[in-house]
Amino acid sequence: MAGASTIRDGMRIEFDVEIRMDDGVVLRADVFRPIPEGRCAVILSHGPYAKGLAFQDGYPNAWDIMVKTAPDVPRGSSNLYQSWEVIDPEKWVPDGYACVRVDSRGAGRSPGYLDVWSPRETKDFANCIEWAGVQPWSNGKVGLAGISYYAINQWQVAALKPKHLAAICTWEGFADFYRDATHHGGILSTFFANWYDMQVKTVQYGCGERGRRSRVTGELTCGPEILSEADMDKNRADLGAETVAHPFDDAYFSVRAPDWSKVTVPLLSSGNWGGHGLHLRGNIEGYVQAASRQKWLEVHGGTHWIGFYTDYGVALQKRFFGYFLKGEENGWDRQPALQLQIRHPGEKFVERHESEWPLKRTKWTTLHLDPAKMTLGPEPAKPASTVSYEGLGEGVTFMSAPFEDDTEITGPLAAKLHISSSTPDADLFLVVRLFEPSGKEHVFQGALDPNSPVAQGWLRASHRRLDPNRSLPYRPYHTHIAKEPLTPGEIVELDIEIWPTCIVVPKGWKIGLTVQGKDYESSNPPARLSNLKKPMTGCGPFLHDDPRDRPPAIFNGKVTIHSGPGRANLLLLPIIPPKTS
Repeated sequence: MAGASTIRDGMRIEFDVEIRMDDGVVLRADVFRPIPEGRCAVILSHGPYAKGLAFQDGYPNAWDIMVKTAPDVPRGSSNLYQSWEVIDPEKWVPDGYACVRVDSRGAGRSPGYLDVWSPRETKDFANCIEWAGVQPWSNGKVGLAGISYYAINQWQVAALKPKHLAAICTWEGFADFYRDATHHGGILSTFFANWYDMQVKTVQYGCGERGRRSRVTGELTCGPEILSEADMDKNRADLGAETVAHPFDDAYFSVRAPDWSKVTVPLLSSGNWGGHGLHLRGNIEGYVQAASRQKWLEVHGGTHWIGFYTDYGVALQKRFFGYFLKGEENGWDRQPALQLQIRHPGEKFVERHESEWPLKRTKWTTLHLDPAKMTLGPEPAKPASTVSYEGLGEGVTFMSAPFEDDTEITGPLAAKLHISSSTPDADLFLVVRLFEPSGKEHVFQGALDPNSPVAQGWLRASHRRLDPNRSLPYRPYHTHIAKEPLTPGEIVELDIEIWPTCIVVPKGWKIGLTVQGKDYESSNPPARLSNLKKPMTGCGPFLHDDPRDRPPAIFNGKVTIHSGPGRANLLLLPIIPPKTS
């Protein structure tokens, strides 16, 4: 029976608790809390991945990788209640938390029209927070925790300021649906159409046995009702078609964007250095832009879905939530603003605390591109020269001299290029790469792809207009509100944002900047994850390969980089000197 209480595995559990929305639709939640009656701090998540679908069943490949590489994750839990990208209640309830998992409208066991990140869904989320805040087992303080989807929607709902929301932990979740996610530099990413097919439509309400059964209750994870394909199609938005239909940052995106002046709740934002394409920029931009007076940024490396569940991740979250939800005197009030895992080659990370982003002691260093020598160097190119490449092709790579000492690069990057094209537009893909003394490229474990470069940036030349009020020397900000086609052969200046990174370059190693017309591909064999449509070849699933968005007649001309007087092409690097004390 919905809402019936059972005691098992050291918890009092209620399945399918009904939460009625303001328009009458009923969402369903599972509630895990301590056995003794009393008031608890609440950790809540709200999203479309089906609360009753076991991690091991929905994402078997990711689960196997996680338990093999991080044995502390399954330790101390029956793992019966592990679900994709939300907390394991068996690791939180013993510490006096109530864990609430809500299936969002139209997903899992909650009926309704499925429209991810829509204003309606955000309002539902706020309603769920207010519901949890007044339950007899709640202490009135609700915290939000989760990875990716369960982090992204936290930015949105925090801007609505539900009164019972006391703290948020956004773990690897974008903040700007256009720039961080669907249109990198104005170029359409095909990730969301594929993700929607693989991870959301597969657990839509009404899909029956296709959504599997709960390992705990034996019930269908996607509701007792089985709907026809036609009915399910009518009950959901077409995310892939919508992102194609909105090539600019218009009202479709603005209604899904948080008002940063209203994000005032205490927050912990955790990003991934290897999260280019989705799981980095938003965490940093959200941290910087939010009006919260109490905010912290943590950035780590490694695989996207693992760190959240590790002893490191759980301990960090518990200190944060313990302070704000339970009033624990655990020292969080003395926690430095930034906790950075400084990345070295070989997946080595060294923790360091800082006080601001970007770091105040950053030595902003300009490297100039020389098309004649194909080098990155401290002096502008002389004399004037050019280099050309095919607009949808492999492009060209500029190489630095070997570094004379171990050198840390941590922070946002940017580039300036002067280009022309023989066609009315050009897509530029910038890739910062690391090379060993032997000349072999050194790649990293990205958030998803095990063969990721140091950093990436993108820009569609017709989207080159900057917003002067929001652009910074180290973070160009483009308006993306209209297309300004190129005149074939005419030289234009482009400022290109390259997402933040962190790497300590060893002495004798080089960095390279590749400018090309397609997604980066590593020379290593492709990798696969069971929840992704395509093999990963260096960019993970964050590809820009929709032919409707990049027709050859428009984008496959000859692109030329021009240097000379008044045309300095450069890469801006955030070099970090060692701390003096």
